[in-house]
Amino acid sequence: MIIGVPKEIFPGENRVALVPDTAAKLIKMGFEVLIEKGAGENAYFSDEMFVSAGAKIAGDKNKLYQSSDVILKVQRPYYDKNSGTDESGLLKKESLLITFMFSLSYPEDALRCAEKGIRVISMDAIPRITKAQRMDALSSQTNLAGYKSVLMAADTLGKIFPLMMTAAGTITPAKVVIMGAGVAGLQALGTAKRLGAIVEVSDVRTAVKEEVQSLGGKFIEVESSENMQDAGGYAKQASEDYLMKQKEVLFKHITEADVVITTALVPGKKAPVLVTEEMVKKMRPGSVVLDMAVEFGGNCELSETGKTVEKYGVKIIGEPNIPGLLPHQASELYSRNILALLQHISKDGNVVLDMNDEIVKGSLITNDGQVVHERTMEILNINKK
Repeated sequence: MIIGVPKEIFPGENRVALVPDTAAKLIKMGFEVLIEKGAGENAYFSDEMFVSAGAKIAGDKNKLYQSSDVILKVQRPYYDKNSGTDESGLLKKESLLITFMFSLSYPEDALRCAEKGIRVISMDAIPRITKAQRMDALSSQTNLAGYKSVLMAADTLGKIFPLMMTAAGTITPAKVVIMGAGVAGLQALGTAKRLGAIVEVSDVRTAVKEEVQSLGGKFIEVESSENMQDAGGYAKQASEDYLMKQKEVLFKHITEADVVITTALVPGKKAPVLVTEEMVKKMRPGSVVLDMAVEFGGNCELSETGKTVEKYGVKIIGEPNIPGLLPHQASELYSRNILALLQHISKDGNVVLDMNDEIVKGSLITNDGQVVHERTMEILNINKK
């Protein structure tokens, strides 16, 4: 089988789905690897590096798509009605696309691929089970995002993070509040602590309290009898009653913070609003809010996708693709996640999709011209046959 890796055309995307080291391993597995000319340049992987690894360079994007049995991408196929761009139209029928499809948030993109006969495995849908840990691309990318988010906030904040004793007096440490204690939130916690900040963390899942405390953070508790964690370890959609209680508890913590970093997402749902306009109004001038959930509706009522705005003297960062700001290592990690998946679903250079395999069943979005992912079907109101 031929694996094709096109250059990402999604605005602001600098990552590449395959790096030279991983390409060499796939070639040893029996695959032929085609890389679009310049596909890795923004992630600092030259065409020469891919050639040295045994891959071939394709100068023609259309030829790459039509020659490839498997297409590896970072972003879902780019579609822009105004310009007439439809990246899914370049893939040949029955080819397999492996990418971040985010079909629960963009179900129409999955339907478009199904109608074109493209099979899709979405890296964000990989089940959170022990044998799939090496394939967990969501974790690998959000881990880097958590680290970078703190550096971005620290750079924007007009003061330092650590306690500092000087001849002119003592500088008190910055206070950082992190919303969400998943992979991104915990990495942000660790990074902010290493920079010397006082860190408080809020999460609807009380089960993460010990993890927060083990990293030196203070856990902000909201008293509730609700179980806020699903079977996969993700946060569940909170009730209105819980959200009201949470906002009451968080108001004091947020309005006294120098930096607020929000990471709260619920798969398939709009991101919950945790930082209201009223909270921003009460924050100290010069404070910073970084909304990592801005692409999915935003945790901050005032954040704007792709922009840093200032409201009521508070700077609000709405960068939708933080892993893309660390393209070299983000690409390396993502490429290893894909390698682990291909090692699981292929044999002798051929991909074989076992519909009884729990990893395939959980991550396969489209097959045989249909959307087959259950939760995506529910959103599209498609009845299961």
